[in-house]
Amino acid sequence: MKKYLTIIALAFLTACGGSDQKPGDEAEKDTPLAQSKNSAGFNDKFSRFLDHYYHLKDAFVLSNDAMAVAHAKMLTASADSLDMNEVKADSSIVEMGKQYVASVSAEAKALVGEKDLEAKRKSFQMISDAMYDLVRTVRYDQGTVYHQFCPMAFNDAGAYWLSATADIKNPYFGKKMLTCGEVKDSIDFRGK
Repeated sequence: MKKYLTIIALAFLTACGGSDQKPGDEAEKDTPLAQSKNSAGFNDKFSRFLDHYYHLKDAFVLSNDAMAVAHAKMLTASADSLDMNEVKADSSIVEMGKQYVASVSAEAKALVGEKDLEAKRKSFQMISDAMYDLVRTVRYDQGTVYHQFCPMAFNDAGAYWLSATADIKNPYFGKKMLTCGEVKDSIDFRGK
C-alpha cells in the first residue's frame, strides 16, 4: 500500500509540473526578439539613407527652403530603395522597420509639397520621430546617432531630431536659436 501511495504522489507531482521554484521567485521574463548584425550591403544603403536625413536637417539649420526640398527628394528616393528584407532580424522587426521607412518616405514627399519653411519643419519633425524609431529597430551599428531635443520648438511643444554629432545645431530655429537644445539619447549598437 505504501508503495502505491509513493507512486501516486510522484505521478501527481510530475503531472502538476512540480518545480524547484520557491514562492516569490519571478517566472522567467519573455526574451527579446532575436537580432543580429546586418549585412554590409544593408549597412551601406542605410548609412546613405541616414546621410540624406542629416543633409535635410542641415538644410533646416541653414533655413534654406530649396535645399530642404532637394534633400527631402533624395531622402524619399533612398527610403524607397531601402530593402528592409536585408535586415537580419525576426519578421516582426522587419515589418516594423518597413512601416517606419514608409512613414519617412511619405512624410518626405509631403514636405516637398509644403509651401512655407515652418510647415516643412513640422514634416521634418515627423520624419525625425520615425527615423529615431527606425535606427533603434534595425539596430544601426555603423556609428553613433544622437537624439536631440529642443523644448521651445513649435510654441514650446518641443521637437526631436537626429544628428551624427553631439553638437547642437537646431533645425527648428536655424540661426535664431542655433544652439538651443540638448542631447537626450545616443544610439550606438557597435559591439553589441
